[in-house]
Amino acid sequence: MNNTLKNKKILISAGASGIGWATAKLCLGKGATVFLCDIEQKYLRKIKKHSQINKKLFIYHCDASSEGDVFQLFKKISKKTKKLDCLINNVGVAGPTGTIEKLSSMHWEKTLKINVISHFYFTKLAIPMLKKNKGGSIINMSSGAGIMGFPLRSPYAASKWAVIGITKTLAMELGKFKIRVNAICPGTIKGDRMVRVIRDKARFLKISKKSIEKEFISMASINSWVYEEDIGYMCSFLISDDARRISGQVIGVDGNATRLD
Repeated sequence: MNNTLKNKKILISAGASGIGWATAKLCLGKGATVFLCDIEQKYLRKIKKHSQINKKLFIYHCDASSEGDVFQLFKKISKKTKKLDCLINNVGVAGPTGTIEKLSSMHWEKTLKINVISHFYFTKLAIPMLKKNKGGSIINMSSGAGIMGFPLRSPYAASKWAVIGITKTLAMELGKFKIRVNAICPGTIKGDRMVRVIRDKARFLKISKKSIEKEFISMASINSWVYEEDIGYMCSFLISDDARRISGQVIGVDGNATRLD
């Protein structure tokens, strides 16, 4: 344990499981205060005991795709702090699997609403708190699909390309306020979401889940899964003062993924 994030105040969307929770635990271990939200009550219940033990962890229920919910979340957080050191826009969904002519507009719209527009809701309200802090960091979760494309996952790929566009633009807009903005592109993460992705792709292609899993692993040069904690370590670095000159970057944590197919 070290104190590289001592006194840092961090907000993580979709923070009660997966990459969000892995990142929250790492940041808490490095001395940060963490505010996290999630739509899933079952995950919030699961981690509630941690907030009762660690007084630097605050958990909230929030539907990130609802502007009203996000506004109410920030009202609650503002009672605890007027400043933020970092916003991690972690919320996202895998979206549907299929060729574009078989996908519905409803699925497209839902994927973009959660993966892109929610980032707008959070970022708009976090910026004044970062400005009060006289600097800080925004970390947006993109994906390898946001730099390479992803067959059978067009809405997901479109949303993750959009996240990179937002990141580059915000880095330009906010640099004068000493607010750094970066995007992380996780690779194939070992976890529940990837289990669902593999299941859906196997069903669509009518082949075994094991062959799909093997194919996903082979997409990275290191021929290995990436783990949730790997993303957490990159987040904690980007939040820290060690990364004070890093902004506008798209950083892959993917074992050198060379394709998504």
